[in-house]
Amino acid sequence: MTSKSFNRRKFCAVLGAGTAALAVNPITSLASGAVQPQAKPSTNISDASKYSRTKLSMPGKFPGKVMHVKNSRSVVADEPVEKEAYLMIEKAMLELTGQKNIKKAWRTFVSPGEKIGLKVNPVAGKQLTTSHAVVKSVIKQLTISGIDKNDIIIWDRREMELKDTGFTAENYPGIKIMGTEQQDENGSFVDGEGKYYGERNIDREWYYWADVEGEYDEETMPYMVNGGKYSYFTKIVTQEVDKIINIPILKNAGGSITNAMKNLAYGTVSNTGRLHAKLWNETCAEVCAFAPLRDKVVLNICDGLRGCFNGGPGANPQFICNYNSILISSDPVAIDRIGYDIIAEKRISEGIQKSPNPGALTFLTMASDLGLGISDKEMIDLQEFDLG
Repeated sequence: MTSKSFNRRKFCAVLGAGTAALAVNPITSLASGAVQPQAKPSTNISDASKYSRTKLSMPGKFPGKVMHVKNSRSVVADEPVEKEAYLMIEKAMLELTGQKNIKKAWRTFVSPGEKIGLKVNPVAGKQLTTSHAVVKSVIKQLTISGIDKNDIIIWDRREMELKDTGFTAENYPGIKIMGTEQQDENGSFVDGEGKYYGERNIDREWYYWADVEGEYDEETMPYMVNGGKYSYFTKIVTQEVDKIINIPILKNAGGSITNAMKNLAYGTVSNTGRLHAKLWNETCAEVCAFAPLRDKVVLNICDGLRGCFNGGPGANPQFICNYNSILISSDPVAIDRIGYDIIAEKRISEGIQKSPNPGALTFLTMASDLGLGISDKEMIDLQEFDLG
């Protein structure tokens, strides 16, 4: 095992190449010129239904209801403005819940004494991370509602990426920062016994099995934790938190979207590199159907202050834009369906594509079939508000 520092750019290239294209258009060209659908490897999705749903299970308290708040003052000089983000989240929460004050709005989803996990997305680096303006606004409103800071955890797969993007104890005093995959102060991914630190943080009782073998080189393995056909859930979701607030960024993945569903699915399990080429859609939907996510994710807050419309999910400066938006819903499928329209409209206006692509929504249809939310736009209650 190696302690060599990992190259983010190389890693993103390894996982990103062809991923979104396969997700949107999963076909294989044959030598004869004919085109056939790819054979799909089997998975253990049937295991997800062995655990009974609860009153909190996806799509949550407000199925199909999505709040979209716009604010032209929310980004200044390419920097999200915390004061404006706070007002946008407050407006969306009050409208979503029908409550008159923000404490009661948040109490619809969380209660004092519960451990609350904030699932952020720092994978693209400082240029395109879940913004601190949004995360700090969420924390302020949680504390107003009676949640102790000591009961709040900011988390993602990689602790080092959280630190790189400013999710540190210095910036978030009293808040626990956790990642499944870790390095020590010497930059090593392995402990004194030669085991990856990440191995301590995966729960081998909870897994997503797929008939695709994960095989990685020595640079990639620390970011996968394990190879083989099993992707294990992080202990953060199985043991550490009682409720999850999902805070993704509004980004494209090719002609599709990487937002609520993908932030949860690919951010929660190990050994994901093997899943991109053949099972991107299935993974986005099916991992979220297992109880640690299905029954704990109570709210999705899409950070659309800044996002991207091409080159995602990585950060390519020429494609980063200000959407000046916050989307909030208990329904991760519905919020992704609305988010897709925002990205598709931008891509069309930029001449990247001519029209929306229904194939880009395959993972949302799958998720809807699994009872995780509403993907049919005609059945979504979208409410839009403009704060100026």
